[in-house]
Amino acid sequence: MFEKILIANRGEIALRIIRACREMDIRTVAVYSKADEYSLPARFADEAICIGAAPSQDSYLHVPSIISAAEICDVGAIHPGYGFLAENAHFAEICESCNIRFIGPAPSVIRLFGDKSEARQIMKEEGIPVLPGSEGNVETHDEAIKIARKLGYPVMVKAAQGGGGKGLRVAHNDISLANAFMAAKSEAEAAFGNSDIYIEKQLEHPRHIEFQILADGHGNILHLNERDCSIQRRHQKLIEESPSPALEGKLRARMGKTAVRVAEIAGYESAGTVEFLLDKKGDYYFIEMNTRVQVEHPVTEVVTQIDIVKEQIRIAWGKKLEFEQKDIRMHGHAIECRINAEDPSRDFSSCPGKITDYFPPGGPGIRVDSHVYSGYEIPVHYDSMIAKVITVGRLRETAIMRMQRALDEYIIGGVKTTLPFHRKVLADPRFRKGRYTTSFVDEYLRK
Repeated sequence: MFEKILIANRGEIALRIIRACREMDIRTVAVYSKADEYSLPARFADEAICIGAAPSQDSYLHVPSIISAAEICDVGAIHPGYGFLAENAHFAEICESCNIRFIGPAPSVIRLFGDKSEARQIMKEEGIPVLPGSEGNVETHDEAIKIARKLGYPVMVKAAQGGGGKGLRVAHNDISLANAFMAAKSEAEAAFGNSDIYIEKQLEHPRHIEFQILADGHGNILHLNERDCSIQRRHQKLIEESPSPALEGKLRARMGKTAVRVAEIAGYESAGTVEFLLDKKGDYYFIEMNTRVQVEHPVTEVVTQIDIVKEQIRIAWGKKLEFEQKDIRMHGHAIECRINAEDPSRDFSSCPGKITDYFPPGGPGIRVDSHVYSGYEIPVHYDSMIAKVITVGRLRETAIMRMQRALDEYIIGGVKTTLPFHRKVLADPRFRKGRYTTSFVDEYLRK
């Protein structure tokens, strides 16, 4: 097994990986920016190295500094976590050239799924259901108009290299398409350095369902069932749960089989997530594959009792999966709420600052993944998520009641957070009945 792993990330995911490594008797190296000098990952890792100034491009996205730290500390592998360089094929190639194992799939696979338009086309050719849309990227506004009219409005204009809701716009007519086309290209260029876009038909009020995949280097691929990620705002997930209230046995089995097939087509190796949209009729469509550990991976961990981060590390070392598809069981129901340092009353504006009081919830069936503490200064430079609260119970109602208790117990003083928003969503009758779609939050906020 690896003797030492560098974590090329920050915050709660860096701490999560450090904890997994410690339980596997693997030494860790944390890299941190000057803004994260007093962070828990820097404190709890076996070694910690400052790699630059606070801005991401000077630290967590600065490949030479990360590789230098890895070579100085003589690590065997780098775990990229999520975000930053986690889906950067060039970074994975550099790791390989330096004889450092990148804990994730091969660079060619990262590159394939990084181009959403190309991945969509390949899956379509292989018989995987995809939404009707353009054949490849769309170059001009006139071409976009022709395609949209053929598909029928509304349509989605999407960045080929996109992710996290960036470079995505919805158009309901020719006029809004003109605006969406230019806005999506501009945002895609700014966010990803690539302005390529494609067009898909938009489903009305779908569910967003994703399947967790594990694939080793010996040809074994399986799924750990699904997560429902439909509670989202501006295409950013807010609440996830497993299993989905919308899936029954046969549909779950079909979608799981399709997810495994997607991984087989790509020659996938590592943990990954295949994402689908599900319509009211029970038809589902592939939208993308994320070639990294997901933010919401704990939802699956607590119901399957499988440590996904540890499996990533074992697979990277070359080990076979120690279980088969028939061994995967769902133990109860789990829900996750992402707690952000944002002010819901001010259009969810970011609220960095110093945490003056901090008390996380506890008790049976509650897990909190966080990197903050009393006195911690939330930097202005990074994502606003400060914690994930995960609850599990034998029944969905039990998980919901535990989550309500956990949110009521959670004390975070000094900054505005989304705790009040989550409390209201958990109490909403439609959520309680599991009758929600990706439109839920927008409809809720318009009340």
